[in-house]
Amino acid sequence: MLKQSLAHKLQQKLSPQQIQLMKLVQLPTQSLEARIKEELEENPALAEGLDKAEDTFDNDPNEEREVRDSMEEINWDDYIPDDDTPDYKTKANNYSADDELYESPVVVSESFHESLTSQLHLRNLNEDDLDLCIYLVGTIDDDGLLRRPLEDIVDDLAFSQGVFTDESTLERLLQVIQDLDPAGVGARDLQECLLIQLERKTPSLKVNLAISILDQYFDVFVKRHYQKLMDRLGIDEEGLREAIEEIGRLNPKPGGSSNMSRPTENVIPDYNLQIVDDELQLSLNGKNAPELSLSGKYREMLEHYKASTEKNKSEKEAALFVKQKLDSAKWFIDAIVQRQQTLMLTMSCILNYQEEYFLTGDERKLRPMILKDIAEEIGMDISTVSRVASNKYIQTPYGTFLIKRFFSESMTNSEGEEVSTREIKKILEDVVDEENKRKPLTDEALANILKEKGYPIARRTVAKYREQLDIPVARMRKEL
Repeated sequence: MLKQSLAHKLQQKLSPQQIQLMKLVQLPTQSLEARIKEELEENPALAEGLDKAEDTFDNDPNEEREVRDSMEEINWDDYIPDDDTPDYKTKANNYSADDELYESPVVVSESFHESLTSQLHLRNLNEDDLDLCIYLVGTIDDDGLLRRPLEDIVDDLAFSQGVFTDESTLERLLQVIQDLDPAGVGARDLQECLLIQLERKTPSLKVNLAISILDQYFDVFVKRHYQKLMDRLGIDEEGLREAIEEIGRLNPKPGGSSNMSRPTENVIPDYNLQIVDDELQLSLNGKNAPELSLSGKYREMLEHYKASTEKNKSEKEAALFVKQKLDSAKWFIDAIVQRQQTLMLTMSCILNYQEEYFLTGDERKLRPMILKDIAEEIGMDISTVSRVASNKYIQTPYGTFLIKRFFSESMTNSEGEEVSTREIKKILEDVVDEENKRKPLTDEALANILKEKGYPIARRTVAKYREQLDIPVARMRKEL
């Protein structure tokens, strides 16, 4: 049964100007340049330059009502992006600095697999063999290794392509692929990949010894049982060191060595930081403050339409169009200005919060800091701070860093003080760098050393930090 009823409903909706500002705030410098260029192409009322002439047009109530009526037909919910900041990032001591998204320009060129296919066309292969080789290339992983068994590939060819062949034929054609560049491509495991690369080198005593180690004692080498290798090969420590250095120059992922398949990241700092007389001086990259103004021609056109005593329908539509374009240009310029102010306010607060670090460059001086700390300090929403910190870089006297790098969790040391986890990671790195590589420290030993330094953390926490720092386990850090 249908019935009518009245109900009060309270909603919060973002205005188009707020939506535009949020989108601009989260853009890094390079993307902002592209966005401004796009706006200049789409809106002829927006112009580059320092035309600072005052706006001489007034708001006509009738025209404003027409604009408002036309804009009410637009569902602005379609333009409101969902807040992609997870709730856990807004809670104290629960922010992960590893959850970073990098947006960078990508240079489109020949891919890794396309490069292999191009090389195959230069080989003297009949049509059937070429088709099989191209299929084999398609099964190679991005790192350059072929992990699918040839037996399975034979079945795939029969069922999906209607091509019947055998393993011996694929084995023969795989040798052709393994002869392509980069060296090691098409190998079925790491051992075969390294051996292919060594066999292409000019024969020498250390190259031959490296081949013997990988071919006959690969498992012993992987486990770094160096004494067993010296006993079985009858060599001294110096000879083994030279062979291991030769193996260390090889590429375990030949597919990743091709620059063709990797995007090119071009980092442009959004902020510049200088230290003058022990004081921090922050400035925005000049590309964040473009010289934009309203088009003088469009202002003149609007004045002309307003001065007209009699307006027909076409002139009213033209005047409305010109006013909409001018308003859009004004909103965009205002959004750019507000973006500059928001970026400077947020980064200045971060500098004040981490002043000791930025003055010294010592990571051990980093204070625990989460998004919520900065948001409360500047009186803005956490999502705004997240947008400011995302994909933005700052150039300092110590290097160029991602801003999110300065956010970290906290823990309490033995003296009851809250310290940043980055400080602990830095100390962990220093301890590993200074260890005896002949007898590397285990995670338990590292935990004991940190405990002696006043950082009581568990062994499993040491293992987690070690993995985040890309430090291998003790056995893999062993050297001669």
